[in-house]
Amino acid sequence: MRCLLIISFGGLIGCTDFPDVGGQITQSNAAAPYPVLQPLEPLLAKIDALDTTNAITAASVVNMNNRIVSLQARAASLRGPVVEPAVRARMRRGVAVPAAIR
Repeated sequence: MRCLLIISFGGLIGCTDFPDVGGQITQSNAAAPYPVLQPLEPLLAKIDALDTTNAITAASVVNMNNRIVSLQARAASLRGPVVEPAVRARMRRGVAVPAAIR
């Protein structure tokens, strides 16, 4: 049973057309130099310089409360109907089902 499964899987793989990715690279990209690797130490120094105590301060509480109020206002504005009632009524009047279909 396993042998049959392996053979059928191999047959499926053999029938696959692989995309030609070689033609998508331009000559200028192929001749371009490799990017220069940047040292990691300056980035780590910037992280160490930040205040990463994660302490809750009065300023962080005010900032978070302002963000909460802003997000709640955005959510409230999205709760309205997608199609306004007047437009929905006009759409319903415009669709008349023929008697032959009813």
